[in-house]
Amino acid sequence: MHEDFWQERWARNEIGFHLPEVNPYLPQFWPSLNVPAGAQVLVPLCGKSLDMLWLAAQGYRVLGVELAQTAVEAFFSEQGLVAEIDQVGEFRRYRSGSIEVLCGDFFSLTAADLLECRALYDRAALIALPESMRERYAAHLATILPSGCEGLLVVLDYPQEQMSGPPFSVGEVEVQRLLAAPQWSLHVLEARDVLGENWKFLQRGLSRLDERVYRLQRS
Repeated sequence: MHEDFWQERWARNEIGFHLPEVNPYLPQFWPSLNVPAGAQVLVPLCGKSLDMLWLAAQGYRVLGVELAQTAVEAFFSEQGLVAEIDQVGEFRRYRSGSIEVLCGDFFSLTAADLLECRALYDRAALIALPESMRERYAAHLATILPSGCEGLLVVLDYPQEQMSGPPFSVGEVEVQRLLAAPQWSLHVLEARDVLGENWKFLQRGLSRLDERVYRLQRS
């Protein structure tokens, strides 16, 4: 999937994947993690997610990464935040208080960029990528995240032949393969049938839509 795809989606405001509220799994499950106060949390492919505001309000330092400049600028503008903007390597960096967003290609992120990172929150990154890129994404995470990082992963699982992504279907077997031991430890926190709560997916003809939340830790 070429980066132009996402740039065009944001430019045309085709952002049905954006939630206008904090994802309920975040306040439900994040407190059960052992992320120290003041720690830096990586939010890959963050868009303009309100989840970043929630994490910042809990006292964490948020590091979002987003390809589309339109999304980054919309986040700060819509939240009434005045961002300091500079260039850091290949990224255009936006900063306001404890929230920092790097605008650029996630795969340009290096381990040196994440030396202070202690946690990961992925609600919309893995499921935004086609299968070939999911392999690359998981491998890159394992390369750049420091040992001991933990966090939450939220995925959707449905018959992929019934709907083209994104969001893509990422089933239990694939998650276990991509985030396998010894590099990762995984634990399912929630598994729910959410088709009845998502009329857009019903309209697109899905017969099943499961949502899973994982607690994960980088070994």
